[in-house]
Formats: sequence, C-alpha cells, structure tokens
Amino acid sequence: MFVDPRKIAIATAGFCAFLNLYSPQALLPALAHEFGVGAAEISTIMTASALAIALTAPFTGVIADVLGRKRVITAAMLAIVVPMAGAALAPDVNALIVWRFAQGLLLPPIFAVTVAYIGDEWPPTEVPGVAGIYIAGSSLGGFCGRFIPGLLHDLIGWRGGFLALAALSLGGAVILALLLPREKGFVRSQGLGASVRQMLRHLKNPQLLATYAIGFGVLFNFIAVFTYVSFHLAAPPYEFSSTLLGAVFVTYLVGTVIAPMTGWMVARLGRRWFILTVIAAWAAGALLMLAPPLPAIIIGLILCAACGMLCQTIATGYVTAIANEGRSSAVGLYVTSFYVGGSMGAFLPGLAWNAGGWPACIAMVVAMLAAMALIAALAYRGATA
Repeated sequence: MFVDPRKIAIATAGFCAFLNLYSPQALLPALAHEFGVGAAEISTIMTASALAIALTAPFTGVIADVLGRKRVITAAMLAIVVPMAGAALAPDVNALIVWRFAQGLLLPPIFAVTVAYIGDEWPPTEVPGVAGIYIAGSSLGGFCGRFIPGLLHDLIGWRGGFLALAALSLGGAVILALLLPREKGFVRSQGLGASVRQMLRHLKNPQLLATYAIGFGVLFNFIAVFTYVSFHLAAPPYEFSSTLLGAVFVTYLVGTVIAPMTGWMVARLGRRWFILTVIAAWAAGALLMLAPPLPAIIIGLILCAACGMLCQTIATGYVTAIANEGRSSAVGLYVTSFYVGGSMGAFLPGLAWNAGGWPACIAMVVAMLAAMALIAALAYRGATA
C-alpha cells in the first residue's frame, strides 16, 4: 500500500519537536538530587523552553508566511541539535535553563509551521486526519523523549541520554529534508507588515480566541500532570527509578493510536460535543490518579494522555480550518497561548505541590478543565465539523 511521503515527513517533524521538548521530564527527580534543588526549582527547566516558545511563536509564523514553509522547518530541525547537545554538557542548573530556553526558541519553526503546512497542502476535509498523524508523531516523540533519557540515565547517565536524543534529532532532520516537498498551496505574504496585520486580525476572531484559550489549558494540564506525577511516583511508597519513571510515559503512546481517528470522530459527533466529552473523560482520569493503587494512577495517566492528544488535535485542526489567511501566524498565536499555558503548568502546580502535594496539583488540573469546558460550551455552539 502506498504511503504518502509527506505524511511520513509530517509525523517526523512532530516526533522530533516533542522528542526535544519533554526530554528532561522523567529525569526531574534525579536532576533535582544531582544539583541540590527542589521540585519547583528544577521544573524551571521545563518553564524555560515553554516560555521561549510562547515568546517567539507568533513571529515565527509571520516569518514563515513570508519565506515559505519547508525552508523554515528544515533549518529549525537542523539547528535544534545544537542546544540538545549543549544541555548534555551543562555544568549546573542555570546553564541547563539557558540551553532549554535556546531549544524553545527553535521549536515554533517546527511545529507551528508544520501545522500551517498541513492546512495549506491538504483539502479541508483531510486536515483533521493529517493533523492527527502529526499529533501521533508528536505523541511517539513525547514518549521517546522521556523514556530514552530515563532508561539511559540508569545505564550511562542523563548526559548520555541527551546526546542520544541529539543524534535522533539529526536523523529526523535528514528524513524531513528528503521527504517533505516544497509547498504548493502556500500563498506568500506581501512582506512582514502585511503578515503582522494578518496576525492582528486573528485576534478579532472569537472562534480563534476560544481555541487559543483551550490550547492554553491543554498544555497547562499536560505539563502539570506529567511533571509532578514523576515526583509523586519517585516518593514513597512507590520509589520509582529514572527508568521506571521513563517507562510510565508509555501511556503517551495511546495518543499515537487514537489521534489519527479524530477527524472521523469530529465528523460524526460534531466538534462541540466531542470536545466536551473528551474534557469530561480527562477530568475523570485526573481524579482517578488520586487513588493510591498504582494501576489506578496508570489508567488515569492513559486517560489524560488520550484526552489531551484529542483536544490538541481538535484545536490545531480547527485553527487551520477557520484561518483563511496567514495560517502560520494563526497557528503561531495558538502555539503562544499553548506554551504560555505550558509554562504556567510547570510553575503554578509547583506552588500547589509545595502547599498540598499531589492532591493540590490534581485540584488545579480539574479547575482548569472546568474552565476549558465552559469556553468550549459557549464558543463552539456554531463550530463546524
């Protein structure tokens, strides 16, 4: 059966972006111990990359609307190898934060522009399915980015794990450069000024604003759950090693399976009812993780991973569907909101953890899910499938 090489390239872009983004997450307890800092302090290495992404994503979209898609994606894929290798050699937490910030600066040209490429190069009816393939690659990359360093930490140390990810990123850049064709449906913006004006017009679209708000909540909850569950499981009575903490992220792989089905499910249930159902299931999974038995925590993580991937696929597909111009900048604004949420999801639950431990973190997640459901219920009443 023929496999569209463009789809392989799209999946590779998602894989490499999230391979880099979440690479320290399973190592946070070990890094905190090595550098002699607490949970909230070491989590700043997650905040640094998310904040860098949030700051640069809209401008990445503006530049890509002028220069074109493949050129920007390929250059970023090659450049991301440098901060990954730099993080492996970091002598202290401050240096690690700097390299993670640099890494974050290079990620928007990969995922924001890739999503815009999908919107340009596939018919609207196929966009949710292709977006699902991208999210599936992202899911697999998110798992490998956590599992490989966790496994290698117990074998050769976390620095070796980061160097292995740098090598994988280089291989992904070569694959994308070979398989992703130059864009055909892309309409070049008439200069940076015109692209900036397009971006500002997106901020007047209530459907886009609602989608940006939902994106904020998606990554807030993802980072909150998958960052602080590592500290929860590293503590008694579980006392997980770095390898076991990395293995926990196998729950991420459910997104690889389920995300490509999003288009089919949205078409049958409608966007509004589907996303409300997904958010309700996500809240149930979060609450289940309050139960002490390990199987309950794992099932809760599976629900959180699956529902988070579905919400992300729905939102990214909808941005490309309703942005009729300047898709890169529209997606860039979504990415900014998404990663502002992620930076807050690393920081604020850290305060909750210090105040009330794991239950306080889960309470914050459930409150955010309730806000997302309210936004979707009010703003998506007229959303098309």
